[in-house]
Amino acid sequence: MEHMTDIAFAGSALNGAVPSAAALRVLEALETQGLEAWLVGGWVRDALMGVACHDIDVCCSGSWEQSAAALRERDIDVVESGTKFGGITAVVDGERIEVTAYRLDGFYSDGRHPEQVVRASCVEEDLARRDFTVNAMAWHPQRGLLDLYDGRGDIERRVIRAVGEPRRRFEEDALRMLRAVRFACRLDFVIEEQTAKALATCAPLLDQVARERVGIELNGMLLTRHGGDALLRYPELMCAAIPELAASRGFDQRTQYHAFDVYDHVARVLTVAGELSSSRIDGGDPTSPVSASLMWAALLHDIAKPDCFTVDENGRGHFYGHPERGAKVARDIMRRFSCNNDLIRDACLLIRFHDEPMRPTRERLLYMMGNIAGEGVDTHRLMDELFDLKRADTLGKAPSCFYYVEDIEHMRAMTHELFESGEAYSIKTLALTGGDLIAAGMTPGPQIGAALKRALEATMRGEVANEREDLLAYAISSSC
Repeated sequence: MEHMTDIAFAGSALNGAVPSAAALRVLEALETQGLEAWLVGGWVRDALMGVACHDIDVCCSGSWEQSAAALRERDIDVVESGTKFGGITAVVDGERIEVTAYRLDGFYSDGRHPEQVVRASCVEEDLARRDFTVNAMAWHPQRGLLDLYDGRGDIERRVIRAVGEPRRRFEEDALRMLRAVRFACRLDFVIEEQTAKALATCAPLLDQVARERVGIELNGMLLTRHGGDALLRYPELMCAAIPELAASRGFDQRTQYHAFDVYDHVARVLTVAGELSSSRIDGGDPTSPVSASLMWAALLHDIAKPDCFTVDENGRGHFYGHPERGAKVARDIMRRFSCNNDLIRDACLLIRFHDEPMRPTRERLLYMMGNIAGEGVDTHRLMDELFDLKRADTLGKAPSCFYYVEDIEHMRAMTHELFESGEAYSIKTLALTGGDLIAAGMTPGPQIGAALKRALEATMRGEVANEREDLLAYAISSSC
């Protein structure tokens, strides 16, 4: 038996984008039972932008109970996922469609969650409580586009604008401020003037939001590769999200090697790291997501500079120890945001060694590879990210430093060769084990570890090949 979608909604499209068969089946099931339903949110926005979107949300006139009953009547599985806010999830052929009742939000006492959610009488009331005009549109295969706030026009103008009074929207839900910036970064839009002013005015309200939620938005922002734009355009909000950044604003580095203050330098490093990671000319892949560890490291690599600042007798500024201190501060910040432990580890390794002097010699590069190596670490990937960070850091300084980029790329190529040739840079990569030494007659104990360390140092110096028999002979002879 054909579903109604095969007849009533056949060929329906928005700007050439056709909703999934699952979404149309959900609409059909709801409306067959006398309810009104629309596609809303991201799918509508992305369709108008000509961008593919696989997450589809439906807004419905019925209560969640009525929607659930209508869906089950048509043999559609239902997950009662967000009933507190009038929402459920329909599951059709493995595809999940969020279905939410028309609603009005009550008073926001905590700057994040409404004290109560009230059923709205129509879709127009539901759209009025949404955050930004580009997200406040609805579409139906037969009724067409419902755009009360010129979201389509803002898409054409490439603008993020709050629905209604911006300050009121942010006072209702302070997390919307970071969402505005994330959307602007992701879509490469600018934030409309009055909305941007409200961001700066309402930035302190971000203290009311759980740090984990702030971290999720910051991570999403960084992964757009446009985090540098966020720092430069919306400094009040970014410093409210990460208070440790505030000290770097306007901080004169007092050195010939830097053309910008600490804050602006960080913004430029973020921008360069993001752009070059997507450039095919530089070995990047614009279709692959950027590394989160690289972006967090770029954001926080100089976080401790103001605390480590000293001035010498000639009036030149120095930041001795800022990488080590910065790694500790970054770890605290990222833990506060409940970042993944592996992400914290990798980002902090990059920060710790981003300013470490490196020379294009076999021994020095193997030494750095050993510094990066550790339990669970993808040393090859992280070394590439270290070079990415050092390159971006260099290009964020004064033009007189740019020559170093050529050295960085030369060292990157050398490092790749060292990996490919199987050179040892840690005990784990050494072609000799403690078991080999014991089998050769060495007594178990601390001397085993000492012998392996000597063998590693010797092969890193190029005195012995990373081959079992050669290493075994060296370890035994050096232990006598």
